[in-house]
Parts: sequence; C-alpha cells; structure tokens
Amino acid sequence: MTVVDLTGALSEDRSPAVVLAPVAELPPRRTPVRTDLSTEELHPSLEDPALTSMNLLNEIANHYPDAVSFAAGRPYEEFWDVDDLPRYLARFTEHLRTDLGYSEERVRRTLFQYGRTKGIVHELVAANLELDEDIRVDPESIVVTVGCQEAMVLVLRALRSGPKDVLLAVSPTYVGLTGAARLVDMPVLPVASGAAGIDFDDLLDQVQGARAAGLRPRALYVMPDFANPSGVSMTEKTRRTLLQLAREEDFLLLEDNPYGLFHSGERVPTCKALDEQRRVVYLGSFAKTVLPGARVGYVVADQTVTGPDGSAGLLADELSKIKSMLTVNTPALAQAIVGGKLLEHGCSLVQANEGVREVYAANRARLADGLAARFGTGSPVTWNAPAGGFFVVVTVPFPADDALLTRSARDYGVLWTPMHHFYDVDGHGRNGTRSLRLSCSVLTPEQIDTGLDRLALFITDELARTRRGAEVR
Repeated sequence: MTVVDLTGALSEDRSPAVVLAPVAELPPRRTPVRTDLSTEELHPSLEDPALTSMNLLNEIANHYPDAVSFAAGRPYEEFWDVDDLPRYLARFTEHLRTDLGYSEERVRRTLFQYGRTKGIVHELVAANLELDEDIRVDPESIVVTVGCQEAMVLVLRALRSGPKDVLLAVSPTYVGLTGAARLVDMPVLPVASGAAGIDFDDLLDQVQGARAAGLRPRALYVMPDFANPSGVSMTEKTRRTLLQLAREEDFLLLEDNPYGLFHSGERVPTCKALDEQRRVVYLGSFAKTVLPGARVGYVVADQTVTGPDGSAGLLADELSKIKSMLTVNTPALAQAIVGGKLLEHGCSLVQANEGVREVYAANRARLADGLAARFGTGSPVTWNAPAGGFFVVVTVPFPADDALLTRSARDYGVLWTPMHHFYDVDGHGRNGTRSLRLSCSVLTPEQIDTGLDRLALFITDELARTRRGAEVR
C-alpha cells in the first residue's frame, strides 16, 4: 500500500512513499482594501424618491408581517394551482408541434435556447388583443418583454433622443413609470387629472409651455382604465378627445392597460382600439390576467420609423435592438406558460378571468360599504368608488406620510400606501399628502373587515390627535 508521507520518509509498511515538494510559505494576509463610492459618483436617479418608493413600502411590510395590508397591488391568489403550470407548458409545446409544424429538434431549441428577441408568443398576443380589446395589429409590431416595466424602459429609451425630450404623465402617476423615466434621464411633466381622468386645459398648458421653453414633448403616459393609483377611468368621449389632441399637438400616447378586464358594467374601448393614425404605443401585461411570477409583458409599437436612406421599418424593430442589449430575450419558458394559458382559452382572457373579476368586484363593494359603515355621513374622511380595478383612494384631514404609515403598521396592524409617492413626478413636489391608497385585490372578505376595523381606529385616533394639536396651537 502506498501512502502519502509529508516528511519524505518511508511509511511503516516500507513501501515507497509519495514525496511532495515543500509548500512555499504564503505571504502574510493583507487587510482587504475597501473601495468606497459616493452617491455623487453614481447615477443621479439612485437618489430619486421614485426609485426608493417600492423598496421603502416593501421594507415596512416585511417588518410588520402580521399587519393587514391594503398596500400591495397584487392579483388574487386563490385560483392558482401549481399543477396548471405543466399543463400550460404541454399545451404550448403541442402548439409548436401541431399548429406551427415544428420538428422535435426545433421544439427543444425554442423552449431551451436563447430565443427571438421580440418574443415567441407574439402571434398569440396579437390574437388576444383582437379578441379581447378589438385591437388589430401585425404580430411583428409586438415586442414581448420581461414584464411591462421593461416595455416602459424600452419605449422611453427610444424616444429620449436628446436633452430637449420630455414626457408628460397624468398625475398621480404609477411610480414605475416615473422611475423608468429617471433611469433614462427623461424629465416628466405632470398633467392634472381631474374628475374626467385628465384636465385638457392643463395638458395644453404643459405641452405649449414646454415648447416655449425649448423642450419637445414626445409622449403622454395614460392609464385610462381604473388607473393606478387613483382608480379613475376615462369615458370614450375623453379618449377620443385625447387622440384628437395628440394628433393636433403631435405627441404619442403611451397607453398602459393592466386592469382593463377587471370592470363592473360595460367596457369602454381602449385608446389603441380607437386609434386610426397609430398615435398610441400600447403597453400590456399578463401579470394580472395570467400570473405575475412569469414576468411577461409586451408593447405594441406599430409606428413607422424612417431611416436616413428613406427605408421604413417598425418602431417595434427599434425597440428590439434596445432589448437585445438589455435582457437579450424574454425567457422562453415564461412565455410558454403564458402562451399555454392563452391557447387553453382560445386566446381570450375574458372568460379565463371571470371568477377573479367577480372576486375583485365583491372586494371593492365590501371595501366601499365598510368605509361607509365606519365613516358615516358628515365625516371628514372621504373616498372614491371606482367601477373596476384594484384601488380606492381615501382622503383624510391630516398628512398621510411614510412616518404615519410606519405608526399605522406598528401600533394598529394595518398597511396602506401614501399617495404622495405617486404625485412626486417632478422630483420635488410632495402633493397628495392627505390621501392614501387602499388595494383590496389580494384580501379575503374577513381580512378586509379586520383591516377596516384597524384603519378606522387608526384614523379616529389620528383625528383626535390632530384636534388636540390644533387646540394647543
């Protein structure tokens, strides 16, 4: 038997030992040198409130896990089944084999390999848009993205060609849009919403004022159906007027529509369905209608882009160039899950979401009735009553800031979202400080009741504290 003898001598059984060269003496360990960076050396957006809002709210929620959360705008979870996922994957795989005639080698490559930058479910998305939204577009004008958030970044990066380019956004505005604009150095000009969902006089003032200042308004971001965070929707007349104004003033509309299927009553056509001159870049997501864990969204960019040589292509093709340098492609397996569910329901998600739509309607009604029962007529507390979506906005007669949210979570066990996070579109203002957003999408009826009891106690105590402070002053 041969053994290793680190001393170089023979082993006890007298067989030759394996002799190793002496190990060189290692130098003494150095103390690691830290490389410190200052915020001034990083992109300015990292200090922007828009980029800290989501993390801040998540940290508060994680710190108080037993609190009832009206803060999260997540979809309802009780209809999900893990066993659905392999079925969706199998259905999409069969579609590749049977409907598209792919060989087994091509099927494997489609599912396992890096894929087409613009996506592999674009034709199914186009069919879904035609069936559910009456939007007819060439599948080649669709880019399938890693969530709708990537779609926003792609569009804003493409439109921001220089320092004079600015974006308009109806205020209050989804904070993800504001953050995406910050990342590409695109200033955002707020436009008042009003009861109709947009104030046209203010829109014109903002557009013309920007041009007078030497700026170029490229687009207006809108969420016409049950907007996040306000819950406000636009009438068909308002949408048509908006399209007309976009044509006259020469800017695009970025229409975001994550909540359009979750309505009570008759649906209003999307701006894209009414668009006759391709003024609308349409942003879509399957996070609410299929599952958020897949992180699949899309953008319809059917505008024509003319090159310096006179050649013409689609804006979607330009966006795919940016995507190729950002995420390369949207994961094929995630697309396959979404594609499988679309195929299982004939490419329409209206019927597929009927059950969850009823849950959201019942939850909104329970929330509204619960607020009315706890804050009767004559109360200084008011709220709106959206006909769809996830959100209700409550207005209170005291500042509703992040410090107050922390106290609400810690002392009363209830979470909500301060509305000021959605008004800070210019990086300076702190409007909306007396409003809070309630989301009822992921809660059970019992949780809504418990949360409202806690919220009512919190607001009542805060009103009393405010009165005492006023008396002292």
